[in-house]
Amino acid sequence: MQNNTHAVAGEFAYSKAALADLAQAALAHAKALGASACDVEVTEGFGQSVSVRLGEVETIEYNRDKGVGVTVYFGQQKGHASTSDFSPQALRDAVAAAASIARYTAADDCAGLADPTRLAHNPPDLDLYHPWALSVEDAIEQARRCEEAARAVDTRISNSEGASVSTQSSHYIYANSNGFCDGYASSRHSISCSVIAESAAGMQRDYWYSVARRAVDLESAELVGQIAGNRTVRRLDARKIATGQVPVLFDASLASGLIGHFTGAISGGSLYRKSSFLLDSLGQQVFSPLVQIAERPHLPRGLGSSAFDAEGVATADRELVQNGVVNGYLLGSYSARKLGMQSTGNAGGSHNLLLASTGEDFAALLKKMGTGLLLTELLGHGVNPVTGDYSRGAAGFWVENGAIQYPVEEITVAGNLRDMFKGIVAVGNDVLIRGGKQCGSILIDNMTVAGN
Repeated sequence: MQNNTHAVAGEFAYSKAALADLAQAALAHAKALGASACDVEVTEGFGQSVSVRLGEVETIEYNRDKGVGVTVYFGQQKGHASTSDFSPQALRDAVAAAASIARYTAADDCAGLADPTRLAHNPPDLDLYHPWALSVEDAIEQARRCEEAARAVDTRISNSEGASVSTQSSHYIYANSNGFCDGYASSRHSISCSVIAESAAGMQRDYWYSVARRAVDLESAELVGQIAGNRTVRRLDARKIATGQVPVLFDASLASGLIGHFTGAISGGSLYRKSSFLLDSLGQQVFSPLVQIAERPHLPRGLGSSAFDAEGVATADRELVQNGVVNGYLLGSYSARKLGMQSTGNAGGSHNLLLASTGEDFAALLKKMGTGLLLTELLGHGVNPVTGDYSRGAAGFWVENGAIQYPVEEITVAGNLRDMFKGIVAVGNDVLIRGGKQCGSILIDNMTVAGN
C-alpha cells in the first residue's frame, strides 16, 4: 500500500489546444514523409482509486497516463504506431515507424479514412466532464461508510471483500488529414461494495456499485452499501431446483448483457467475418414485436454519449430496433466498405442504447411471470456468437404465484439467443444506468433451467 495521502491532481497537464498542436505536428510529419493520408489520436488521463476492507485502508492508487496513436496510409497500405512520449523527436519517430510499417503492408481496398462528407462539424457539448475534487481522506471516509452500511444490514454478514471509491478524468483529440480536429474531456466516478454473509448452509457473497459522470449523480455510499448487504443476505440458504423449462426474468443488473450480445452480433467486424448468428438480419424480425431499441448518442452526461465516433464521423439519433425488426447495423468505415454499406458512426461501438420499457415495474414482472426463475447472477462465458447458443451458470430466486420463494444456486440456464430475443414478453421500468446500454429487467417466456 502506498502511504501517500495528498489529494489527486485535479487538472490535466496539457490543454486541449496543446493536444491539438501535437496532433497537427504528427499530421504534418506524415505528409512530409509522403503519406497520402493520416489520422492521429492524442489522449491524457488521470485518476485515483481507494479501497477499504474491514475498516482498514487496503489500497490507494493514482494513475496518470498519456499517449499518441498514429495511423499512416500510402494509398491503401496502412501502418500504425504509438508512443507515450510527447517530445517532438518521439512524435516524429512514431510517425516514421507507422510509415515504415505501411510500406511493408499489403494494400487493403477497404482501408482509409472516413468519408469527409460524414465528419462532424461544430459538434455539441454533451456535458461529459465533471471532475471530482476528492481528497484521499474523503475517499477513504466514503469507502468506510459504504462498507459499514453493508455490514450493518445483518449480523450474518461475517466478512467483506471491501468497498472502493474511484474517480477518473480524461481528454483527447482526434485529427485526420481530411481537416477534422476535435475532441473533448470526460469524467467517470464510481462507488462499489462487496460483502460475504454466512449461515449454517454456507457462505454467499454479492455486491453493488454506482457509476456516473458527475459525483452528485452517484448513489450515496450508504445506499450502495445497504443494497450490497441486502443482496448478499437474501442469497443465504440457497437450494438447487429441478431441471425443467420455465420463464426466466433477467434482473436489470444482468439484462443489459442481453443487449450486449445483440450489439456484438450486428457489429461490422462480426458481420463481414461471418462470425455472427445475425447475418443478413437487416429488416428482419429478430426480437419480439414488443422490443424497441433506440440509439441516443447526444444525451447530456450519458455514459455512452459522443458527438462523433472514433473516426470523427457525426453520430445521430436512430431507432435501431422497431417492433422487434432490426433497422440498422453498427458500422465504422472499414466494416461498412467490407459490406458495401455506409458508416453508421459506430467506429468504437454503440452510443447510449435505450431499451424501451413495456410499462411494468419489478413487482408486476414477477406477477406476469407467475412461476419461474429470477436471475441475479450469471457465471462463465458460455455464449457462442456464431450460433447464438447460450448456456451460463447462474444463481437467483425461485418464484411462485408472482412471489419470491427462496434463493437458488448451482444451476445452468440455457437456450439460443434467437429464441430468447423472440421470447421477450416484457421489459421493466426499473432501469439501471451503469453504462452505454440502459434497460430494465427482461422477462423471457421460456428457457431450459438445469438443476437436480
